[in-house]
Amino acid sequence: MSAHTHAPSAQDWTDPDWLDDPWTDAAEPRRRGRKKPVGRRQLAQLTADGDSEQDDVIRRLKDLGHVTEIVAELKSGKEATAYVARGPRGSVLVKLYRDLQARSFKDDGVYRAGQVIVKDRDRRAVEGRTRAGLEMLQQGWVAAEYAHLWALWQAGLPVPEPLVGPHPYDYTATYPAVLMRLIGTEDHVAPRLSDAHLTPEQARSAWEQSLTGMAHLLRLGYAHGDYSTYNLLWQEDTVTIIDFPQLATRQNPHFRDLLARDTQSLATSFRKHGIHTDGPSVLRDVQRRALGPAPEPRLLLP
Repeated sequence: MSAHTHAPSAQDWTDPDWLDDPWTDAAEPRRRGRKKPVGRRQLAQLTADGDSEQDDVIRRLKDLGHVTEIVAELKSGKEATAYVARGPRGSVLVKLYRDLQARSFKDDGVYRAGQVIVKDRDRRAVEGRTRAGLEMLQQGWVAAEYAHLWALWQAGLPVPEPLVGPHPYDYTATYPAVLMRLIGTEDHVAPRLSDAHLTPEQARSAWEQSLTGMAHLLRLGYAHGDYSTYNLLWQEDTVTIIDFPQLATRQNPHFRDLLARDTQSLATSFRKHGIHTDGPSVLRDVQRRALGPAPEPRLLLP
């Protein structure tokens, strides 16, 4: 991995001062519990006679024509539950965010910093964590994932194709679910890189693709906010980046810290695959790659 740097200008992202800043709390990599990977769960058809909010959302997705059948529960986490489904355009990944009362927004402030809430009443509701404020936060979280998915997919980045939109009117109707094309097949869903078993050659390829993916994000002015092998999929020797609601832009005052944390998280999480480096070295490499060619944009057909 090259550590060459580019002479910085006012317009690029290669400011060497970034590498000299001490690690702040915000830049510490996220520590993951040493739990056994969940993997794919037993087939679990959602019931049609329940009164739960999840069933209501699934019925609404079916009524809207986005989903015809729920095939399996893939993964359940603290933020959302992921389901494998079928729809008019093939296999679908349904990411269904949990009820706002069951989720924790305590760590979202660092990602929302720099965003402007015009209405004073809305801003007070969000800051006060009222029910209305939490509702706005969750709606914004879901809408942000769709918006970011569309922006990155159209820019040619290796991300899942969003299946609703691109107009917000369309994808806000699926709240609190985000629908995207399934990576892999219904029987063999793409594993996270954290769970994949790689040969040394595959590990090197996955590492190079992961660095390039982060550089493409940086070129567009984004820091992922949680970039590690836990949010990178591995399918047919190809890396796909996932999980975008917390994506930060350069307007965020914590942007540099989030980018530094991403580089450290990537370096740390790849050690199990035999790649040994450090965050500052990764940051220099990503900044250098961000000055290179951009991927070919995808055309959005009518």
